[in-house]
Amino acid sequence: MVLMQPDAFPKSCGPLAGPPAQAVYPATPEAPAQARTYVREVLTGDESLVPADCVDAVVLIVSELVTNAYRYGTEPGDSILVVVGTTPDCVRVEVHDPRRRRPRPREATGESIRGRGLHIVGALAERWGVDDRPFGKKVWVEVTR
Repeated sequence: MVLMQPDAFPKSCGPLAGPPAQAVYPATPEAPAQARTYVREVLTGDESLVPADCVDAVVLIVSELVTNAYRYGTEPGDSILVVVGTTPDCVRVEVHDPRRRRPRPREATGESIRGRGLHIVGALAERWGVDDRPFGKKVWVEVTR
């Protein structure tokens, strides 16, 4: 896991293949499921060459990040922005929320059902990080194909 400097775009990913896909979700308990469906559709579209195992990894990562954004980065009435872009070598996902509080991996203890999300993200991603935005933050992840 490598945490990059704000707004750095790793050379290994190169420039995006085209404009990224974007979707906005109300900050509700349904947002993670909606984002999973959207990202899977984007990455398995007609012109997509993203391998199935990479799609599965990215969908799981998006689920974790949108869940965190909903639980810890929003209040009622807020929105969550999901951005998906591809390069020949990787998939880049960003999840934006309106709070500047940065996520921190927590110690997962015993049979607790919480505290594992960022560990999962770190295990599946080539790199991930957090950038402050004028009105909140974005958590970004890159997964190699």
